[in-house]
Amino acid sequence: IARGQELGADKEAIFEAQIRYTVEEHLRRQVRLRGAGLKVLSLFFIDRVDNYAPEDGLIRRLFKRAFEQAKQGFPEWREREAREVQAAYFAQRRTRTGEVVLEDSRTGEADRDREAYELIMRDKERLLSFDEPVAFIFSHSALREGWDNPNVFQICTLNQTVSEVKKRQEVGRGVRLAVNQVGERVHD
Repeated sequence: IARGQELGADKEAIFEAQIRYTVEEHLRRQVRLRGAGLKVLSLFFIDRVDNYAPEDGLIRRLFKRAFEQAKQGFPEWREREAREVQAAYFAQRRTRTGEVVLEDSRTGEADRDREAYELIMRDKERLLSFDEPVAFIFSHSALREGWDNPNVFQICTLNQTVSEVKKRQEVGRGVRLAVNQVGERVHD
């Protein structure tokens, strides 16, 4: 039992360090790139939906703590709340009755879940706008194939990936030439 508890504490410490670094680097990078009209996005691949979906999920708590601490050093972020700057999309599934349920929803009907899906999967222009506060995206596996965004500057993997192909797919979600506020690719 002590070994299992130790592994849990180690995992939490590792996640905390990864999340903190990603958030801090995100905020620093956004300051540097805003003048070029570039909005920075950070993508988190999580290990389990249950570690993020509930309000008290481990990853959600660690992100909130990291964001609340880091934003103090960045005036343009101080007024933002952690819940405003993050969105999540997880795979959909069908129930036996044919109802489509979003995996990050406790009920499958939450408006916030539908809004996050629309923003992340369909409305890239809005997502890349400075008017849209969402800058941190959380996913389990749904974004590995068929989705990419040119302004994902950081990918934080909070999961164990042993497959080289899977790791390349995850990295490939963001390794692109970034797009500025008028939709032009930025080559430098």
